[in-house]
Amino acid sequence: MPRSKKFRRARLFVIVLAVLLVAAVAGGGYWAVNTVRSSYPEVSGSVQVAGMTAVVDVKRDANGIPQLYADTPEDLFRAQGYVQAQDRFWEMDVRRHITAGRLSEMFGSGQVETDSFLRTMGWRRVAQQEYDSVLAPDTKKYLQAYSDGVNAWLAEHPGGASASVEYAMLGAVNGSYKPEKWDPVDSVAWLKAMAWSLSGNLQEEIDRSLLSQSFNSDQIAQLYPDYPYTRNGTIVKTGKVAADGSYQPADGSTAPSAAAAQGRATTQALLQGISDRMATMPQLLGPQGQGIGSNSWVVSGQHTTTHKPLLANDPHLGPEMPSVWYQMGLHCRKTGPACGYDTAGFTFAGMPGVVIGHNQNISWGFTNLGADVTDLYLEKVTSPDTYLVDGQDRKFETRKETIKVAGGDDRTITVRTTNHGPLISDQSNEQQDLGKYAPVGSGPDRAAGYGVALEWTALKPTRTMDAVFKLDRAANWGDFQKAAEDFAVPAQNLIYADTKGNIGYQAPGLVPVRGKGDGRYPAPGWDSAYDWKPDYVSFKSLPYSYNPADGYIVTANQAVVGPDYKYLLTNDWEYGTRAKEITDQIKSKLKNGGRISPDDMQQMQSDNTSVLAQTLVPQLLKVNITDPYVREAQDLLKDWNYHQDASSAAAAYYNGVWRQLLILAFGQKFPADLRAKGDCQLRQKHDNNLPADAVNGTTTVTECGTRAAAKAQPDGGDRWMEVVRGMLGQPQSPWWSYIDSEHRPQKGMDNLLAEAMKNARQDLTSRLGKSISTWSWGRLHTLTLKEPTLGTDDSSIASGLVHKLLNRGPYQLSGGSAAVDASGWNAAAGYEVDWVPSMRMVVDLSDFDASHWINVGGASGHAFHDNYNDQTALWARGDLLPWAWSSAKVDAATKNTLTLTP
Repeated sequence: MPRSKKFRRARLFVIVLAVLLVAAVAGGGYWAVNTVRSSYPEVSGSVQVAGMTAVVDVKRDANGIPQLYADTPEDLFRAQGYVQAQDRFWEMDVRRHITAGRLSEMFGSGQVETDSFLRTMGWRRVAQQEYDSVLAPDTKKYLQAYSDGVNAWLAEHPGGASASVEYAMLGAVNGSYKPEKWDPVDSVAWLKAMAWSLSGNLQEEIDRSLLSQSFNSDQIAQLYPDYPYTRNGTIVKTGKVAADGSYQPADGSTAPSAAAAQGRATTQALLQGISDRMATMPQLLGPQGQGIGSNSWVVSGQHTTTHKPLLANDPHLGPEMPSVWYQMGLHCRKTGPACGYDTAGFTFAGMPGVVIGHNQNISWGFTNLGADVTDLYLEKVTSPDTYLVDGQDRKFETRKETIKVAGGDDRTITVRTTNHGPLISDQSNEQQDLGKYAPVGSGPDRAAGYGVALEWTALKPTRTMDAVFKLDRAANWGDFQKAAEDFAVPAQNLIYADTKGNIGYQAPGLVPVRGKGDGRYPAPGWDSAYDWKPDYVSFKSLPYSYNPADGYIVTANQAVVGPDYKYLLTNDWEYGTRAKEITDQIKSKLKNGGRISPDDMQQMQSDNTSVLAQTLVPQLLKVNITDPYVREAQDLLKDWNYHQDASSAAAAYYNGVWRQLLILAFGQKFPADLRAKGDCQLRQKHDNNLPADAVNGTTTVTECGTRAAAKAQPDGGDRWMEVVRGMLGQPQSPWWSYIDSEHRPQKGMDNLLAEAMKNARQDLTSRLGKSISTWSWGRLHTLTLKEPTLGTDDSSIASGLVHKLLNRGPYQLSGGSAAVDASGWNAAAGYEVDWVPSMRMVVDLSDFDASHWINVGGASGHAFHDNYNDQTALWARGDLLPWAWSSAKVDAATKNTLTLTP
């Protein structure tokens, strides 16, 4: 629907406003500077806050990181709400509109499709059910206190420029918008956003099905190789599940007791529509899907220079401005039964508590477990009101959702839900029509068509919010496990260390037990044999480790256990490249009685080695290149140490060759709906009835990709590294066939590698210049921190000016996909960084004041504030900030103190 004349006129004003703000701020103009600075928080003096029962002190260091001191938990979380609103309310407000499916109320008709998808899934509805029915009374009390604090701040800043510069710009387009009061469910709903971004293999399930347009089951299996258990190992040695359902570790722990035909039966058009809709979702925590990971590891005091455990964590998420994470400390002045919180670390603006960090007794970290907790079901729709199950019609559950649209008319959608979940394909008539003609093999008559339903653990009410508060006050391993038991979604690898010297690991989360099917492909919803069982895997059956004999635990999204574990956790593990690199470094440092220091932990986080290059580069150097222009670039690889430093010309060329290899071997063969929008390739079009080793029977066409760049394939992550690693031993594999620059069919590994080196030489020359002496990986591999709403809007001539106000960068980065220093990039789209170590921390359990941390951006969400991106340059270099913990160290680091009074 086109915008109203009022909206179009207002948008012109945004252009003028952006021009004035950029120009005047740069020149120090009073109006612009005042407009921007008027939203900055008060950080010193005294402020009355409604609801406070006693004084709360807010102590900020030079980086603006707040440490809060209160007498009661209610005052503590009330103050947390107030302070986070001071720094990040725009971010919080946008986030709650995302999770509620209400972005159109802020940004107009362009967000209706996204809102429809979110309303269909019903994140906010499930969060409301959790708040009403399952969360503990204390949790609800603290959520309400947090909300009261946010609303106390909001009462002082009811909208407009006094809240943030973004509201000034939004007000020019949508002058009627005023933020509503914060509600406890706004906080709970953010857990659904976390779960969505970390939900496992949903994209892989779609991609396998889309690949079945062009490839047979054997070929698709070659693109999803088995996990290399022997080479890269597992998080824990696989134990057994005893008769009583309890997991029995096998790693010396001393813990106290405590289907291809199916794929071809799916509807490619429906699934592509769902994939497209997923791509329109705002970047919440980063690109979704396999390849996105994190690092964490913990080393026992028997192996450290401090003689107590050291714990490191760096979650890999999407970069944005302000940072995904918010650093803070939450301290009861006197810790005891009445006020049990003394914790610091990283949390999310809009949510009370600390998510990752430490308290006075323990420290903990997260990486994504990657459990397969989502399944798509192809549903046989027999009428507008019914669908088929076991030969019988069953009625949809239905509800109406009204989407309010700024500058336009309301939209009403009907959400239909099956026994598996919401019909997420239901908002497109075109896709419903296409479903009528879908190839379904032995499925039922297609008549009224097909739909796709989503079953997902996050759409069940759970107690994950309870778990956050339990973690924050946990005193020992038993408390930690009780908290983990409530941490239902997203399923995470939890690592643990305590001041008594213990270390541990726990796999938590709701993990489904399937009937038939294994989650690789969408399942036939009309056959109840494919339904999930009523009960999930019991928590006591999930893997854990406590004080393993090795004295260290590494989690970096590798397989948790081997294939002989009783339950299916997933078929789509990360392939363990980072985990093996970290483990190898730990083993190397422990040789001959060596010990690991806090500095060693930090240096390991910055390891940018390309592991695949150690195998691929020798093959590249064996290829006889006769063109001196290309050979000059090839020679860069001769003495390369495989480090992907920002200053390295060799790293730039290697990654250029890697990208071209992927395009030639896979991109040319892939259907358009997997490749990046605008990526036009000479493509070898295959008949999917050919055997896996077929090389003939193909046709050559020019075809342009249609997928959003962030989700395009082949993305070059560690799955693709595993694919190519296997291909290097098969020099005549059909995957080595390609179309050369002269439009001639070619085949063979050496020929494709030579073509990739030639194409990379040309590509880098066009991007970096003819002289290789000027090349560097950092010039290609750049990070721009973008504000995820106005900062990514490219729809008007004002966009570049708005970007200059809100975004920061580009920064030239070291690292790469599947490196420990995981500054990821999608090879199908270019070289720009699209996910990063979103924070880093190294916790020293011998002395919390000796711990260190860093955020990718800064504490403040206010553009041009000193703490908006003051940590970014340090983060890019791999540096960490001192992390004050004790009251004496906090006082010494304090630059500003604000007192919140009743």
